[in-house]
Amino acid sequence: MLGMIVLVLISWFLLRFTIREPLAILGYRPAGLRLQQFAIALLLGILVSSAVHWTESLVTLSTWRVNPGYSWADFGAASWWNFKSVWFEELLFRGALLVLLIHWLGVRWGVVLSSVVFGVYHWFSGGVIGNIPVMIILFSTTFIMGLVWAYAYAKSGSMAIAVGSHLGWNGVSSILFSDGPNGEQLLVQVTGISYMPLAGLPSLIFFIASNAALPLILFFWIKYNIAMQSEPSQVNRQSVETDI
Repeated sequence: MLGMIVLVLISWFLLRFTIREPLAILGYRPAGLRLQQFAIALLLGILVSSAVHWTESLVTLSTWRVNPGYSWADFGAASWWNFKSVWFEELLFRGALLVLLIHWLGVRWGVVLSSVVFGVYHWFSGGVIGNIPVMIILFSTTFIMGLVWAYAYAKSGSMAIAVGSHLGWNGVSSILFSDGPNGEQLLVQVTGISYMPLAGLPSLIFFIASNAALPLILFFWIKYNIAMQSEPSQVNRQSVETDI
């Protein structure tokens, strides 16, 4: 929590003393509109993540059981971890950094460069440095997702869509399907003779397709249904006037 507070303070300082913009440029106003965008994006993240995990279970013949020892305390701890990790990443990569890059480099290069940094960051957070094939795959998927989340800010003038869909996707993965650093959560995968994991090219194809689902859905929703409705600013005007 302290890290997020420090990050917010640094963001305020950078925005205020470099491009003379308030923290509100990150897009939390008008509150009603941002809550609506956040809720829709959260629902999309939950639905797509659930569909991807369910499809993977069918393809790999996996079965699941409810964790008998799961408690509300476990749910609360995992939810809090998910909340902190998502907000940290969003503030870091779709917050002041993205705003400054757009201001200095323009929308296209700002969006691309912030997504490159987001992809490289996952090499370290995922602990895959040195494993070249995994580095390429992980960078590709996180770069594409980062592109769409940065595009969401450039198009809407707010972090709401990126935060909502990020929370929904990660929440289902880590809390419902125990796919994260929090250990066994609500559902636990049952392994045995019926468990047949994908391997080789089919695994790669499924991995790419599953990780492209949310970016594609968000992209078309944002492109055709989201318009800039935030307070005027130099960065926001540039976002509106540039079709990316």
